[in-house]
Amino acid sequence: MTGPRGSGRTVVIGVGNDFRRDDGVAWRVVGRLRERAEGKGNPLPPRTELRECDGDPGRLIGLWEGAELAVVVDAAHAHPPSPGRVHRLELDRRRLWRDGTASSHGLGLGEAVELSRALGTLPARLVVYAVEGADSALGTGLSAPVAAAVEPLTARIEADIGSGGGTGCSGDGPPGIPAGPARPAERPGSAAGAVPGRAAAADAGGTRDDDGG
Repeated sequence: MTGPRGSGRTVVIGVGNDFRRDDGVAWRVVGRLRERAEGKGNPLPPRTELRECDGDPGRLIGLWEGAELAVVVDAAHAHPPSPGRVHRLELDRRRLWRDGTASSHGLGLGEAVELSRALGTLPARLVVYAVEGADSALGTGLSAPVAAAVEPLTARIEADIGSGGGTGCSGDGPPGIPAGPARPAERPGSAAGAVPGRAAAADAGGTRDDDGG
């Protein structure tokens, strides 16, 4: 489903694979958003969609096309690792994503962003959350530190989309995810660089908060 710009459409996209342990964290976050919206009787804002995706760039572009706000959640690999740590990157139609690392799926999120920009389908605002994982082996269930990040990240996304369920915003994270200072993302391979599971790490013209431990 897509809509014209200015329609107020919001989409939250969980990118991952529920059968590769921590690679399923984004799908778990999207699932919690559904549960919290239904269980609290506090529905998400009108024209808000919750979707899961395997990371295919064409599907990602199709899901966020026409959105005013897209929030993308993915697993990440970092060196040195800090499982459960959350990295936040925000872009808009003017900020370029410069990506020097190829995704395991052929195209990284950075290439999907720039292709979407060229096609005129990039959301007015794009927020990416990358959660550092500990275990991406075949199997189900999240490792303990990654599972602990699900609830606070869910609350922060609620705040991003204005559902009223979270207590934070881009400069004031909810309990469990204190917002870091906004600064340019670091290159892959740096001490704090994180490489999303299907979305290669960014050296971006936007801002990034490194949230959590």
